[in-house]
Amino acid sequence: MGASPLPSSADLALYLEQRGELGKPWMWHLLRQAKLREAKATMDPEQMMESIQDAHADLMRLGEFWKGREAEVFGGRYAPSTVIEPLPGSPDDR
Repeated sequence: MGASPLPSSADLALYLEQRGELGKPWMWHLLRQAKLREAKATMDPEQMMESIQDAHADLMRLGEFWKGREAEVFGGRYAPSTVIEPLPGSPDDR
């Protein structure tokens, strides 16, 4: 039996919306990855590489989101942070 096919970005978005998962930043990265996968055939290699690098940089910046919140996020007691990282207008904000 072969591997299961990956869902389309539209199917994934609908699934995440129905489950109430769109408020979780890591779910947006899954959706972004699905959209990049779908656009791969229509993008030139340089543009694709730039998009992947941008997505990777954003994912690495998300690393700060987890600090001190592991039990809250992974324990099912998620509440949005009162601090937005990076702060809008800061040097790290794009």
